[in-house]
Amino acid sequence: MPPGIDPPAHPMSSERGDEASRSWAVPAAIASPGSRTVAPRTWLILGDKAGDNAQVRIIADALGWPHELKALVFRAPYVLGKPRFRTSLYHIDQARSAPLEPPWPDLVLTVGRRPSMAALWVKEQTRGGAALVVVGRPKRWLDRFDLVIAPPQFQVPHRANVLRLDLPLMRVDEAAIATAARAWHGRFADLPRPLTALLVGGPTKPYRFDQAVARRLLEEARRAAAAERGSFYVTTSRRTPATVAETLAAELPAGARLYRWRDGGDNPYHALLGLADRFIVTGDSISMMVEVARLGRPLAIFALPEEGRSLRLRSALGRRLAALEDSGSRPLLGLLSDALHRL
Repeated sequence: MPPGIDPPAHPMSSERGDEASRSWAVPAAIASPGSRTVAPRTWLILGDKAGDNAQVRIIADALGWPHELKALVFRAPYVLGKPRFRTSLYHIDQARSAPLEPPWPDLVLTVGRRPSMAALWVKEQTRGGAALVVVGRPKRWLDRFDLVIAPPQFQVPHRANVLRLDLPLMRVDEAAIATAARAWHGRFADLPRPLTALLVGGPTKPYRFDQAVARRLLEEARRAAAAERGSFYVTTSRRTPATVAETLAAELPAGARLYRWRDGGDNPYHALLGLADRFIVTGDSISMMVEVARLGRPLAIFALPEEGRSLRLRSALGRRLAALEDSGSRPLLGLLSDALHRL
C-alpha cells in the first residue's frame, strides 16, 4: 500500500452489522436457501454509472445466484440532471432500456437515485412481494427498502434495515486493466516518465469544484511533480463541469494530455490504472480513491473545498440526533434525523 494509507478493513464489516443481521426481517422471497428448491429470480437494475454498477455486481457475484441485468437508459433531461424522486418510470427511455415486465423478480439489487426509482416501481408491481436492496443513500422512504447497504461516504440514519460499510464495494478489474494496458501501451510510449495520472471528478455536496478550484488543482499538481521530470495525463468524468474541463484544457502543463468525458472517444481510465507510475485523484470520489489505492502505487488526494459551514453543521446535527434516537430516549428525534439526512 502507498505510504500513509492503512490496509483496508473488510468492506462488508460494520459497526452495526450484527444488529442489522439480527433485526432485518428477511422477506420470504429470499429466505434461507435450504427452504427453496430454486434460486430466487434476481434482477440487477442498473444505470449509466460504471462505479455504481460495479458495486451491485460484486453483491450479485457473492450471492452466486443467476440474475438478469436490467440496464436503464435515461431520458435526455435526466442523463446529467436529477429527476424528482418518486416511484415511477417517467425518467426512463423505455424504448432503449431493458424491459421491466413479468415475470417479476423475487429480489432486486440496485444503486443510485435514478435506478432506485425504477426499482421501487418494480416492487410496487409485485405488491411488495419482491425484496429490494439498494446500495447508497435513498433520497426518501428509507423504510420502503428491505436492505440499505451504506458505503462510508453516505450519511444514513441508523435503522434495522441499514448495513454500514467501512469501505466501498470496490474491486480492481485486473483483466480489464491488463487488456487496456496492452491496447494503450503504444499511445503512452512517447510520454516522459514518471507518468502521473490526474483523475478528475466533479462537484458533489458539500464540495465545490469550479474554475478557480481547477486552476489550483493544476498548480498543486505542477508543484508536486516539480522535483521530477515527467508528464501528466488528465482525465475527466461524467460529473466534471464543462467549464472545469475547459479550464483544464486551457492551462494544461506543457506536454500533458487531456481526455474529456463529454467529448466521447476511447477512455484511457483503465489504461492509466495499468500504466501510470503515480496518481493524483480529486477527493470527491471515494470509489476512485479506493480503486487506485489498491494498486499499491503512489497516490495523492486533492481535497476539494467545502461549500460552507452550514452543510457541515447540518451533517453533525444529523449524526447527533441519530445517536440520541439509538439511545431510545427520544423517538421523535428519528424524524428530524431522517429529514436532515435527506437534505
